[in-house]
Amino acid sequence: MKKALIVRGGWEGHEPFQVSEILAAALRENGFDVEISETLDSFRDEAKLAGLDLIVPIWTMGSIERDQLNGLLNAVRNGVGIAGVQGGMGDAFRQETEFQYMVGGQWVAHPGNDGVRYTVEITDVPSPITEGLHDFEVRSEHYFMHVDPGNTVLAITRFDDTVMPVTWTKMYGKGRVFYCSLGHVAQVFEQDPQILTMVTRGMLWAAEGKALAEAAS
Repeated sequence: MKKALIVRGGWEGHEPFQVSEILAAALRENGFDVEISETLDSFRDEAKLAGLDLIVPIWTMGSIERDQLNGLLNAVRNGVGIAGVQGGMGDAFRQETEFQYMVGGQWVAHPGNDGVRYTVEITDVPSPITEGLHDFEVRSEHYFMHVDPGNTVLAITRFDDTVMPVTWTKMYGKGRVFYCSLGHVAQVFEQDPQILTMVTRGMLWAAEGKALAEAAS
């Protein structure tokens, strides 16, 4: 059975408790043993992290101590997958540039704040994460981000003539990284079933990387 660790906390406005319960349920429906932690000290136990297949941080803003961050980074470098949504991974630990590099992006602004209606477009990049999905509208925060140009972009939105990634994958060392800027609050997942489908598939994709890395070594 694959093992996942969800670490939740940070700014309460992003409903880390409610969002984590949605993602945990999705993982359990796919056969995962899911542990939920409410302390960043969970990242200090590198031996335990090494036994995981997936880490899901849901921790908007806040700060992280050096040994906590190093434990997380080392786990992903060595093959543990990491996946997250919106500010819970894309606006965490604002002072930690190596964390942002691992994620592949960092929140900059959400013009209009919450309640903006916009379209999410699925790219033509082949991926099991977006296979069979189609463009959809969402009403939420419209995330404008700094992004790594090396990301594999699976979904986009637009700010006038600017194309902005919404969903992407990348590698950090041996670890697979999945991120989606949707998921501001729990209600967003109710707006279109494709949102949870895409995020669930992304988590599963990230979790598969460890076994593949071990098989190749």
